[in-house]
Amino acid sequence: MPIIILFAILVSTYLMVMAKRVPSLLSNFRYQSFFIFLMILMNGFSGKDIELCFVAFLILALKVIVIPYFLYRTAKRINVDENLGLIINPQLSLVAALVITYFSWTFSRNLTLNNGYSWMAATVSLAAVFIGGFLMISRLKAFTQVTGLLVMENGIFLLASSISGGMPFFVEIAVFFDVFVSVIVMGLFVYRINKLFTHIDVNKLSELKG
Repeated sequence: MPIIILFAILVSTYLMVMAKRVPSLLSNFRYQSFFIFLMILMNGFSGKDIELCFVAFLILALKVIVIPYFLYRTAKRINVDENLGLIINPQLSLVAALVITYFSWTFSRNLTLNNGYSWMAATVSLAAVFIGGFLMISRLKAFTQVTGLLVMENGIFLLASSISGGMPFFVEIAVFFDVFVSVIVMGLFVYRINKLFTHIDVNKLSELKG
């Protein structure tokens, strides 16, 4: 079961890389977050860690429900249904994601881990972190910058819960709070960019240089 969930997390990450439009990107982010919720919840139950279970339900509430709803609503208000401003097309982006996964797998093999499951979890976690960064630099629309950051944070939480048993509880809560506030601020920022400049293409911001 954990292996199936890890595979689902990886597939949803690939689907985000291949997404051409904002609604598709956000839908796949929601799927990824839901599978990470299941993974962390299973880790919490197996380790009898109440704090980890609480973090899992925070992921369900914030990343599966609240944050996607907020971003969907912002996208609807500014009528975003256009391409994400792809610097690299979906096919080459998928190839890049597969290469990133291979290097994550190679790096994970050199780690001293307890079992094969932890090794696989480390591979998927590192791939999510680096693919999130790839999304941020290979897409022009500001919505992708927000989503890429969230994908990276998902990978970090999965890595922490699967290998080390979770970060200290107060650190996890502080990270959640920071990410939630950051998403709200960035969502408002995207809305203001679109209202003032009629687009959310971050590449256009270079024209503001004095």
